[in-house]
Amino acid sequence: MKPVYLFEMTEFERDLVHSFNEYFKEKKIRGISYRLKQHRFTSQFLDVLVDSLNPDYYLGIECKSISVDKGTKALYFTQHFTTDKKGVHQIDRISDFLKCSGRRGYLAVELRYGVGHSREAYAIPWKDIDGRFHSESLKFTIEEISAYPSILRGKSDYHVEPDVWGVD
Repeated sequence: MKPVYLFEMTEFERDLVHSFNEYFKEKKIRGISYRLKQHRFTSQFLDVLVDSLNPDYYLGIECKSISVDKGTKALYFTQHFTTDKKGVHQIDRISDFLKCSGRRGYLAVELRYGVGHSREAYAIPWKDIDGRFHSESLKFTIEEISAYPSILRGKSDYHVEPDVWGVD
């Protein structure tokens, strides 16, 4: 039976979850990647959680997908992230969750270039996101995002590469 989500996982999130689980299976690493069910009036901590007894794979990943083909030139903290009804910004909520849980955090950004063009994705350490947000900067440009480690993509899915996620 397929789980029911009030808010469906994006294809990007699904691909990342699948990629981590395939990597763990292939490398015989005890670990699992998943997405918690999201309810309409409950804020979700992160899009993808990765659990493992190996602390290198104890991760929290927020996913954002940007349509570069539609003219988006940057990832904006005001446009691409939310603020809850108490006025707490999503970046602060995620930073608090990562701090309390002990997970290493990342922002995985998928850049979509339109029909006929392949997608690209990059992993930005959460400390860089939090630092930029608290420096009063409003964005990460596409060029800045592209300078981070690339999450390799095959014909139809992403591949987990340890160096992208800071694994020794």
